[in-house]
Amino acid sequence: MTANVDKFTTVIELQDVHYQIPSDSEVLDIIKACNLSVQSKEIIAIVGRSGSGKSTLLSLMAGLESPSSGNVNLLGHTLNHCSEDERAQIRAQQVGFIFQNFQLMPSMTALENILMPLELFEIENAQEKALQALKQVGLENRAHHRPAELSGGEQQRVAIARAFVTKPKVLFADEPTGNLDEETAAQIQDLLFELNRTIKTTLIVVTHDLEFAQRCQKSYHLSNGHLLEQITTEATHA
Repeated sequence: MTANVDKFTTVIELQDVHYQIPSDSEVLDIIKACNLSVQSKEIIAIVGRSGSGKSTLLSLMAGLESPSSGNVNLLGHTLNHCSEDERAQIRAQQVGFIFQNFQLMPSMTALENILMPLELFEIENAQEKALQALKQVGLENRAHHRPAELSGGEQQRVAIARAFVTKPKVLFADEPTGNLDEETAAQIQDLLFELNRTIKTTLIVVTHDLEFAQRCQKSYHLSNGHLLEQITTEATHA
């Protein structure tokens, strides 16, 4: 199940999206009447305090969660009308993820972690492409090291290489620098923007780091369930 994404300039669209969860005595509104349109190759940030629902909003955009009401469109597909398997297929073929805790397979080497999505989809010249991805993130000499033998910054570089190696149309990054020191975080930000320029991926960053958000082309603030205050920034990566 694929769509010709090149026909679409809008790659993500949320229309009056609500997300609610039941509690013991009431229904909690996590996302309220959210509207958002993200264009191809755009780099946006979603900021907000811890617990504001940023990761939930990202999960809705990626089809990992379904809205209580409203529509979510990803890469030409209305996710509300797709089965769970169909949503998974869309993500597998065209979407990448980067997480705060890296989510590398501890028993695999850096190279094997990057090879995993390539081999899963039987992409040709997988070994060559994985090695090139390692080189792009400056870790070609760490190919045979396991995650426990790498620093936090190196682990995140491997995770970034794994996310970009399939050249996804959309990349979701959930607090990608949250576990890193300030200097390493800045290096990871630079790397994300550089690879984004090279591969021309739409990049959605969820972060509590306002300086990181200001480096993106657009920034949105999530507060009390509402996506507020669009801010156009002078993106320093451009």
